[in-house]
Amino acid sequence: MTVQDVSHSAAGNFADAVRRAASAGGARPALRSHDAELTWAELDRQVDAVAAGLGALDLGADERGRARVAIALPNVPEFAAVFFGVLRAGLVAVPVNPAYTARELTHVLSDSGAAVLVATGPVLEALGDAAPAVRYQLGKGLTGLLSAPAEVTQVEAVGGGEDLAVLLYTSGTAGAPKGAMLPHRALLANHEQLAGIEPAPVTRDDVLLLAVPLFHAYGLNSGLGAVVYHGACGVLVERFDPADSLEAIERHGVTGVVGVPPMYIAWSLMGERLARAWSGVRLAVCGASPLDPAAERRFAETTGRAVHQGYGLTEAAPVLTSTLASPSIKPGSIGRPIPGVRVRLVDSAGEDVLDDEDGTSDPGEIVACGANLFRGYWPDGEGGPGADGWWATGDVAYADEDGDLFIVDRLGELILVSGFNVYPHEVESVLAAHESVVEAAALGVPHPYTGQTVKAVVVRVPDSQITAEELIAHCERNLARFKCPTAVEFVAELPHSATGKVRKGVLR
Repeated sequence: MTVQDVSHSAAGNFADAVRRAASAGGARPALRSHDAELTWAELDRQVDAVAAGLGALDLGADERGRARVAIALPNVPEFAAVFFGVLRAGLVAVPVNPAYTARELTHVLSDSGAAVLVATGPVLEALGDAAPAVRYQLGKGLTGLLSAPAEVTQVEAVGGGEDLAVLLYTSGTAGAPKGAMLPHRALLANHEQLAGIEPAPVTRDDVLLLAVPLFHAYGLNSGLGAVVYHGACGVLVERFDPADSLEAIERHGVTGVVGVPPMYIAWSLMGERLARAWSGVRLAVCGASPLDPAAERRFAETTGRAVHQGYGLTEAAPVLTSTLASPSIKPGSIGRPIPGVRVRLVDSAGEDVLDDEDGTSDPGEIVACGANLFRGYWPDGEGGPGADGWWATGDVAYADEDGDLFIVDRLGELILVSGFNVYPHEVESVLAAHESVVEAAALGVPHPYTGQTVKAVVVRVPDSQITAEELIAHCERNLARFKCPTAVEFVAELPHSATGKVRKGVLR
């Protein structure tokens, strides 16, 4: 019997997948990093140790439910052991970016009410007395938590299904991050949905590169979660470097990559080195934000591999659509809904948008329905799916005549100029097409006559002397006048989230 022969019920506990993989092939490699390898049997033993250790703390529950355990670790094997140990113990995991400042860390810990913190030394140092009383440090106290006493036998998982498994804090575009409440059911359902694609994106025999941060929904469930669900092997990359990652791909025989645009952009510039390293890779997936078409072409021409792009959100655990679900890849498309997910495009009144004469739909907000959706935002479930199961994503897209979807922009980032809709992504695409522009962001700023106007924040190519006036003229040649920036600010770099998205809230 193999891992794939076993039913993965969404009613179960996600940590059960570690036990299944260990039972089906305990000596097989589960996780590799630059200096370590864990077999499935060893990982399962560590998960048991963490579950037993946390259980011995007798954390109990509070008025908001089971105790929360914050995990502020990079992409190291210990993250997996702690994460699944928390779930096996029936507690709630709260993954946190270990690069957060003390202010950001304090917000997540305070808002979640985390009773335990597992973190790196710098995180604990930054927090000081603000850290929870129960804390474990990577490389020190954590070692004891991962080593169960001899008398500890297999620990049976507590809870599952609709029980809360993970609180993932979304970055958002404004305001403080909110915790998306993801139950075991949602995490498992997304893997069941993706497994319904033919051919299967991931199998037991795959070796996946895990370079996307594990504290992010994409790295956590689409990366690490996929490895565990299928009993495959994951190669952990603690800090992405283009050359080092290509070496890791070759050395470990990586067959699949779960990546984000900055990774593919960097690789696309590496020529023959890229082609050699990718000779054994069969699957390239990109998510979190749109991949620059020019970089996508360079990558495909060098490797002979198409990059499959998808669309998802933290609240959807995270995948909703993918070009893996489409007959072919179309430039700029996010594909079609994956099996088990339903998607509609609606107008401001909640009505389905009508098809244009050419067969394409008008832009509309994406609303989705599926077992992979979250339970709402912490702590009371506000903002979750409605009674009918549908949830509004806040993203705008249109469908072509074949039913393939194309993202237009975030609804919350829509710019209204004299009542006309301006989608920042369209303006940014025009700016990025200029040979002197490395990257650009379009923002709506107040205007006394038009309500809002477009401001562009631009990173120039090194040594470029292009002026704001020249860029505005370039936009005027490619966009309706109301869409064109009226101001351009040049900066050395744009602020990015851990997965490469421009943090427009910071720019504002």
